[in-house]
Amino acid sequence: MNIRKTAMKISLALLLCVGSLSLTGCGLVAAPCRVTSAGLKIIPLVGPVAAAPTDACANVIDPTPTRS
Repeated sequence: MNIRKTAMKISLALLLCVGSLSLTGCGLVAAPCRVTSAGLKIIPLVGPVAAAPTDACANVIDPTPTRS
C-alpha cells in the first residue's frame, strides 16, 4: 500500500512539472502585443492611451507585470 502512495506522489509531481513547462510559451504568444505596446508608448501624449488595449491583450495572455 505504501508503494502505491509513493507512486501516486511521483506521478502527481511529474504531471505538475510537465504542466508548468507547457505554460512557459505564453510569453512568446504575448510578445507581439508587448512589442506593439512599446512602439505605441513612444508617441507623445497619446501613446500610453493608445497602448492600453495592447497592454490589456498581453496581460490576458501572459499576466506578468509590465513597466510603464
